Amino acid sequence: MEPIEILKQFNSCYLKIQAIAQDENWLLLIADKRIDPEAATHLGDVLHYLDQAMGCVEEVVEVKFNQDIKV
Repeated sequence: MEPIEILKQFNSCYLKIQAIAQDENWLLLIADKRIDPEAATHLGDVLHYLDQAMGCVEEVVEVKFNQDIKV
């Protein structure tokens, strides 16, 4: 899989997880204490680390893009 494809997949995952984190049902699960409130923290951590991984891949994609422009 090319770096740009990896980045696209990461981005897709990020958007899906972010949608869950903002979903009313998810928020109600936490508010009603039907699940451990730490779950919200864990989901936030997932978004943070996925964002960090995306940043690393973006650097590779940018370098390749800049190299392709110079050719």
